[in-house]
Amino acid sequence: MSELFTVNQLAEDLGVTPRAIRFYEVKGLIAPRRAGTTRVFDRRDRARLLLVLRGKRLGFSLAEIREFLDLYDTDRTQRSQLSLLLEKTRSRIAELEQQRRDLEQTLDELKAVESEALAVLDDRAAAAPTSVAD
Repeated sequence: MSELFTVNQLAEDLGVTPRAIRFYEVKGLIAPRRAGTTRVFDRRDRARLLLVLRGKRLGFSLAEIREFLDLYDTDRTQRSQLSLLLEKTRSRIAELEQQRRDLEQTLDELKAVESEALAVLDDRAAAAPTSVAD
């Protein structure tokens, strides 16, 4: 018999909230069984949830994560899943590299504005008359 988890046990084990697990359940990414009135998750559900959490952490959408999971269910060789994963991973890397370039450009522009503002403040401070106390 496989090891079973309640939603609270699984949440604690994976460091997420029970609400997050229920959300992924509603989205059809995991499908617990019932043991009486209690929903129970098996090791397969736990593994799927780990993949969901990793996919989210890496920036994949729930739709993309569902594609990966669905391919795993239909292609036990995992060839289709790995091909899709490779394609999506390369795309995500390209997106993140573009975001990094954009962020670096924005930081450079902000630093230039900061330097200009400091220079103006320094010029005004140097040009301001000083008061001499008699």
